[in-house]
Amino acid sequence: MDFDLSEQDVAFGDEFRAWLAEHTPPPIDVAADFREAETLRRWQRTLASGRWVGIHWPAEYGGRGASLVQVAIYNEELARTHAPQILGRAGVNLVGPTLMTYGTEEQKLAWLPKILSAEHIWCQLFSEPGAGSDLAGLSTRAEKRDGAYYVTGQKVWSSYAKFADFGIGLVRTDPSAPKHKGISMLAIPLQASGIEVRPLRQITGESEFNEVFFDNVEVPLQNLIGVENDGWRVAGTTLANERGTSFVWKEQVLHEVARDLLWRRAVRDGNDADPLARQKLAQSWMDVEIFRLHNARTLTRLSRGEQIGPESSIVKLFWTEMSQKLAETAGSIFGTDALIGMDDPHALDGGRWARAMLWSRASSIAGGTSEIQRNIIGERILGLPREPK
Repeated sequence: MDFDLSEQDVAFGDEFRAWLAEHTPPPIDVAADFREAETLRRWQRTLASGRWVGIHWPAEYGGRGASLVQVAIYNEELARTHAPQILGRAGVNLVGPTLMTYGTEEQKLAWLPKILSAEHIWCQLFSEPGAGSDLAGLSTRAEKRDGAYYVTGQKVWSSYAKFADFGIGLVRTDPSAPKHKGISMLAIPLQASGIEVRPLRQITGESEFNEVFFDNVEVPLQNLIGVENDGWRVAGTTLANERGTSFVWKEQVLHEVARDLLWRRAVRDGNDADPLARQKLAQSWMDVEIFRLHNARTLTRLSRGEQIGPESSIVKLFWTEMSQKLAETAGSIFGTDALIGMDDPHALDGGRWARAMLWSRASSIAGGTSEIQRNIIGERILGLPREPK
């Protein structure tokens, strides 16, 4: 592994830290950031004014053409300043790269600049109640007639849909074709007539996710992304960016911060004298360091142009279990005080530990379940036989 930064990468980090020193991120608690849509939109506009949104985009589209190392530096610095996530991250991370690959010149000119500036917020409209892990089994349909597509169906688990102006959606345009065929990708305006967005209340009490219903929604023909009935191939670009590795740099820093906060609080309250508590805290420290080394190895391989392949499942699984153990450690050290939710004024650290215990359960599902990750590791890395059907 290569732990040394190039002169260019050092200069990049220095420039961004200096910029952040002059543009303080808004003080939004991570547990409540989805409730602060307009604040997050303003923060994205501030970042965009310095060309600090979509830094991995090519310069011709408003990005910086940042390398993988620079993207890692960028995410780490944002995490260290406790900056909230931008409101338009689905547009920046998923829609933008898809449009650059398959969009027309008119679509790129119309949508890409507004994605960076947060003038347009996008969401992803892929999953359905009957098409989650088997996404190709989707049933939302789009009929072409009278010079437009008319969309009918339902999507679910659409993050930030209630704030979105557009959704990048997979729809079935040829029901007679095999299920991986006959699918198209549309840019669906979410203010169109016939759309209903319903927030989904999660175990944490938040409603980041939404279900979206379409009743004969008119979508212009020019909103087709790529070729009609070839949407599955287009979606591959979107999913590749969704399952990318950039999130791990932010999570690495967030876990470092949480671990250090946990240790300081244990010392302050006298819990550090408990041998079991010390053992759990030491394990948290080791977990974060192991995660950091995993990330460094991944970054080294990617920067050399190598493919990660199934090894990414190891990182995902480790991150999932590390997140859950860290939250459980807080509970074992602080007892019932760690279970008080963020809406209670007596909550420990603003309720972050109670939220972490609940939210960490989702990490074993999002981005590929832990069961799927273990299957990948067993079959594709360890060479174990496939499970019988």
